[in-house]
Amino acid sequence: MQLLKNQVMHETSEVLELLDFEKAKKNLDNVIKPTELIYSPVFSKESGMEVYIKPENLQNTGSFKIRGAYNKISKLSQYERRRGLICSSAGNHAQGVAFAAQRLNVEATVVMPKTTPLIKVEATKNYGAKVILAEDCYDDAYAEACRLEKEHDYIFIHPFDDLDVIEGQGTIAFEILKELSDVDCILVPVGGGGLISGIAIAAKSLNPNIKIIGVEPEGANSMKESVDNKRLINLKKVSTIADGVAVKKPGAITYSIIRDYVDDIITVTDFEIMEAVLLFLEKHKMISESAGALSLAGAKKMKGYKKAVCLVSGGNIDVLTISSMINQGLYSRGRIFCFSVDLPDKPGELLKVSEILANLNANVIKLAHNQFKALNRLTEVQLEVTVETNNYAHIQRIISEMDRANYKIKKVF
Repeated sequence: MQLLKNQVMHETSEVLELLDFEKAKKNLDNVIKPTELIYSPVFSKESGMEVYIKPENLQNTGSFKIRGAYNKISKLSQYERRRGLICSSAGNHAQGVAFAAQRLNVEATVVMPKTTPLIKVEATKNYGAKVILAEDCYDDAYAEACRLEKEHDYIFIHPFDDLDVIEGQGTIAFEILKELSDVDCILVPVGGGGLISGIAIAAKSLNPNIKIIGVEPEGANSMKESVDNKRLINLKKVSTIADGVAVKKPGAITYSIIRDYVDDIITVTDFEIMEAVLLFLEKHKMISESAGALSLAGAKKMKGYKKAVCLVSGGNIDVLTISSMINQGLYSRGRIFCFSVDLPDKPGELLKVSEILANLNANVIKLAHNQFKALNRLTEVQLEVTVETNNYAHIQRIISEMDRANYKIKKVF
């Protein structure tokens, strides 16, 4: 890979220069919040690297998207602004566009998938944008936005496949390298590819040796599939809890940049994402949406690096989703264990089970004693117990002790 000094070219025949990122940074000076790096002892221990977090979940509008949206809209002519704006978004780009449009006094229409969390829909409306709900995923919203663009002659603000948007996102790299000049690699969530494209160009223009690693969900890995197959891939479907990166087909511009300037793309499971969200909440007392935690989930899979920055791209998540993800994260880390056991229907059996659990410091958080669920209703009763545990080793000790006491348990979750 050869990098031209202060200049990056790709097959679209357009040029991005370091100066463009510097101008974008000036455009954003009075718009964005400073999101300084946070050293993470817990993710450092989990990964074996020295991990720093770039918390764009604390950004205005709750994500990095404000950078690209504002940079793009601020560069429009007065004629273009009078035509009005339209965009498609799973939520965060919508808020970025709505925020920028309100600040720059431009009318904006946003098309969002019906599956978009309510918190993102309401936040977008609160910034003054008109919201239209389309079908189930981003690509459906994109198709509807394109139709409305032609019908009303709107200016389309693309969430990722636009050089002005990419420039805005790339300003993050300036901030990272200013704080941590000797960083080895930057891990970046990948959906359509605008964020990692901007960071890759800007970071490698400043330090060609830095490694840029993308992280995608296994159920929405369109960019990895495209890079691996050396052509743009349109997935038949996407299935992931990370709604913010549920993109069937990545951008043409972003694909060409990522192909040439991103060093690797790794994938993570939904369970790994939920674990990362839980750990981030528990240890750093901060909220990340599922897509925002991709980099944290991917850090454990990295080898051979000393200092890494994990970009947490957003924190817009509703309370019900947080609750569900916390529970799933607890299950996947062995922090909650639920089992059932058929007991003889006679006094003292429940006490025996309670004593075993107490001796093992397993805190009971839920218990159900039901005669009608037992295989032999006349002589047995089924006990279902949910306990708080430390890890999988702790769970195994419970299973072993129950077995030693002749209680044959069945794992529920």
